[in-house]
Amino acid sequence: MAATFGLATALPVPCVHAESPLQHNATQTLPRVLVLATGGTISGKKDTRSAIGYDAGGVSGQELAEGVPGLDKLANLKVEQIANIGSQDMNDDVWLRLANRIQKAFDQHEADGVVITHGTDTMEETAFFLSNVIHTANPVVLTGSMRPSTAISADGPANLYEAVEVATSPKAKGRGVMMVMNDTIHGARWASKTNTTEVQTFRSVNAAPIGYVDPASIRFIEAALPQHGPTLRAPEHAPLPRVEIIYAHSNMDAQQIDNAIRDGAKGIVLAGVGDGNTSRLAIEGLDRAVTQGLLVVRSTRTGSGFVNRNVEVSDDQHGFAVSYDLNPQKARILLQLLIANQQTSPAEVQQAFAYADSATGSPE
Repeated sequence: MAATFGLATALPVPCVHAESPLQHNATQTLPRVLVLATGGTISGKKDTRSAIGYDAGGVSGQELAEGVPGLDKLANLKVEQIANIGSQDMNDDVWLRLANRIQKAFDQHEADGVVITHGTDTMEETAFFLSNVIHTANPVVLTGSMRPSTAISADGPANLYEAVEVATSPKAKGRGVMMVMNDTIHGARWASKTNTTEVQTFRSVNAAPIGYVDPASIRFIEAALPQHGPTLRAPEHAPLPRVEIIYAHSNMDAQQIDNAIRDGAKGIVLAGVGDGNTSRLAIEGLDRAVTQGLLVVRSTRTGSGFVNRNVEVSDDQHGFAVSYDLNPQKARILLQLLIANQQTSPAEVQQAFAYADSATGSPE
């Protein structure tokens, strides 16, 4: 019998890369959706550490899909297990496997849409990485949950159902990589996790959700617009170039910056105070980094707002770039990809950060 969400049933952990088609009673005219499972809370199982304790990655993607009533009526599903980890352990190797599998599925017309089940801690980073390296109009949707599959109020089934629903919608085409959680559709550039435990943890910071979904309908806010941005490719092999995030704070010196230079970093993202600022000593350290050939991007630790050029810091004089709306973790990914694609002139780097995500759409 297939496992269902909300039951504390002991389930085997599958082998990575295992795949199998989901049995269904639907006709062949249904959209084809490839589900790529990576683990996370959505596949978590209860642990005895506490009343809400759990371990990520205890349930397979196949079992997740089989536990959602009506999913087989939305699409012809094929489920593949890419990894089975907590997303705190997400890494470049899994990212590259995801990117290659997704691009192959679309290039070879295997699927009309892709859904990725993923832990929430780094979901925004995976979504943003994929949004920069996947080149297709077909929908790619990430989803997860804030409560494990064995919780009495698990949110995973509804999130997975609605993610597949969005992935099968014709109006989801041309919107880039999306995230579906808690009846809300977010664009990859804007979405961030903002709360440790709430089911509505994801917000589109500095913007708004691109749409809303429930089991009966999908409502995109505006029409889909052409995607803009630098042409970037995923590297053939992991790891991506080393880029460090340096967190600014009071009484800050340059030790972390000098350590990054010594350890062979190719770039530094400053999670600065306020408008991406930091102490005089830290600025001097960043100047040394630029002199040593590192790329420096100023972002902010505040959680929202834009970091603009030449406000409190003379970026032109120091040779820094700014992240505009991108938070430090997303700025790191974009800088890694730019370095990997040899787009490293100051003008190229700054222009790449200037592109806004235009993946929005109209009511359905």
